[in-house]
Amino acid sequence: MKLMNDGKAGPAVAKSRRRFLQMAGVAAASLPLGMRHLAAANIEPGADAVLLVIDVQNCFLPGGTLPVSDGDQVIPIINELGRKFDNVVFTQDWHTPGHASFASSHQEKQPFETIEMPYGTQVLWPDHCVQGSTDAQLADGLDIPHAQLIIRKGYHSEVDSYSTFVEADGSTKTGLTGYLQERGLSKVYVCGLATDFCVSWSAQDAAAAGLSVSVVEDACRGIDLDGSVAAAWKAMTDAGVARIRSSDIV
Repeated sequence: MKLMNDGKAGPAVAKSRRRFLQMAGVAAASLPLGMRHLAAANIEPGADAVLLVIDVQNCFLPGGTLPVSDGDQVIPIINELGRKFDNVVFTQDWHTPGHASFASSHQEKQPFETIEMPYGTQVLWPDHCVQGSTDAQLADGLDIPHAQLIIRKGYHSEVDSYSTFVEADGSTKTGLTGYLQERGLSKVYVCGLATDFCVSWSAQDAAAAGLSVSVVEDACRGIDLDGSVAAAWKAMTDAGVARIRSSDIV
């Protein structure tokens, strides 16, 4: 990747997230036709806008340890979007070896099963995005040299962090909210991987922090566990997140 620099929600929200996977199948079957809220076209990002690129890393691309279907297809779209924003932030999943969210850390558990953790229901994942590994590196195809920040998450060994604002315990902050506020970046445009986990949680937390949030649908791809993509879009819409396409941004 070409870069010049290497550079929560409250208890009620956390509780609703713990019910997320159980409700996913039901939500997918009962989505209202009017769920989709598209922002007006011809959005011109200003000095108060930031493109938040979520976890476009080798581990989530084809051939990675936790590949998202067609995850590599977002890269050229994100590169094009990056040229339209003065402000760009990347996020990076950055797990310790033997992380609590890995199925291999739990006897007789398989990837994509769930367990109860002190902070709620946890999906167990294949080992992925381990600190310092090639698997955890940002995708080489990313070409946004003016990106100003890479923020890492999921590096506490006992708690997962889908959101790039607040970890899964609902209280441990990453510092991104303060960074955006201090720089006057109040309009957040989210893209990346995966729609139903890190994109969705990040978008909801950004909205809970009082930021104006839009998710660029065609610049995201999802894992989709038992209807989790549809459930994530409903949760984001309910949180006041706008659903747009890259062609809406000029």
